[in-house]
Amino acid sequence: MASGVKFHPCFLLSYFLIGVLVTAHNVPQAQLIPYFGQHLMKASIGTPPVDIYGMIDTASNIVWAQCVPCDVCFNPIHPGFDPKKSCTYSEISCHSEKCHEWSDVHCSPQNSCNYVSGYTSGLSNGVLAKEKVTITSTSGQAVSFDIAFGCAHNITFSHSNHTTGLIALGAGPLSFPSQIGSKRFSYCLLPYAIEYTYPNITSKISFGNGSEVVGDGVVSTPMFVAGEQYNVTLEGISVGDTYVPFNSSGKVSKGNILIDSGSTLFALPPDFYNRLEVEVKKRISIEPMKNDTLLRNRLCYRTEITNDNGPILTVHFEGADVELKPMQTFNQPVRGYDIYCFAIINHAKTELADLGDQGLYGNYVQANFLIGFDLETRMVSFKPTDCTKL
Repeated sequence: MASGVKFHPCFLLSYFLIGVLVTAHNVPQAQLIPYFGQHLMKASIGTPPVDIYGMIDTASNIVWAQCVPCDVCFNPIHPGFDPKKSCTYSEISCHSEKCHEWSDVHCSPQNSCNYVSGYTSGLSNGVLAKEKVTITSTSGQAVSFDIAFGCAHNITFSHSNHTTGLIALGAGPLSFPSQIGSKRFSYCLLPYAIEYTYPNITSKISFGNGSEVVGDGVVSTPMFVAGEQYNVTLEGISVGDTYVPFNSSGKVSKGNILIDSGSTLFALPPDFYNRLEVEVKKRISIEPMKNDTLLRNRLCYRTEITNDNGPILTVHFEGADVELKPMQTFNQPVRGYDIYCFAIINHAKTELADLGDQGLYGNYVQANFLIGFDLETRMVSFKPTDCTKL
């Protein structure tokens, strides 16, 4: 730089923090931190950068972070993002095309683009804005992107105090992959509650070229993008060597199950679930718990279900068989109690009842698989993987 020339502080910060080029040998990749049934992607936002820990959610389509001030919010141990302290923050005008890429927006008297995003357990709302987001890469260097995100000033549902936002991975125009121009991404989720035994353990999520799921053991199934979400076709589930079809008639609708990294349980329609539960019970020699309203009448046992006393389930997607061990299909819903419950549920008895004859493939059964989503080939791929070793 020439002597005597003065630069704005924001320019200097941006100059020194700029990310390296994304190439096939430098794949954008972030840490995934497990926390009580959710998987938090570590990123930083703003200039200077502030770390955020957003839940990854393949069924959501707007990225948001808890901002300061926050009128109704959860109380994270990590600080919320203060837009006044970032020199790269700018609100999106209500008259811009970007504002109206989200379905539920309205104009403030100051012409800001105010968004609302609803979920089964509450909502997030605030201001749609532009900001610099930075994650790491396979080379270890930072990669930065300019994205639109929701600066949330009201969050009316509870999350863990480790969470400071949400990283939407859906197919909509405001999702994280869409905004960074990534036609594919993959992640490897750690088993439920592993953080209590290994508190510093993490796994990975990768974006773009180089994130493909390949190699021995990979199976792939056609993807159907419905409502900007990723659906696949579930034909049935085998319990041991007994096949249970999705429908008693044997016919299934294409795209009958949603892959949802932001939900925990594997939810099925009542008829299918009931037939599946009968077969599971046959293969566990002890009696299940009965009439326990605290556990919402889930199939539970007062002992650990392991490979020795529990069944192997094979999920039959169209063209792809995915084998699930008891570690993935049974877990401890209440920490400190020796109660183990089936991670597959009848959705008619939950807030997911409006799924009707559809299903939802939650994150418990996704653990220890490298799972890839490819929007060019319209395929979802699964590779059995020890996610602790990535």
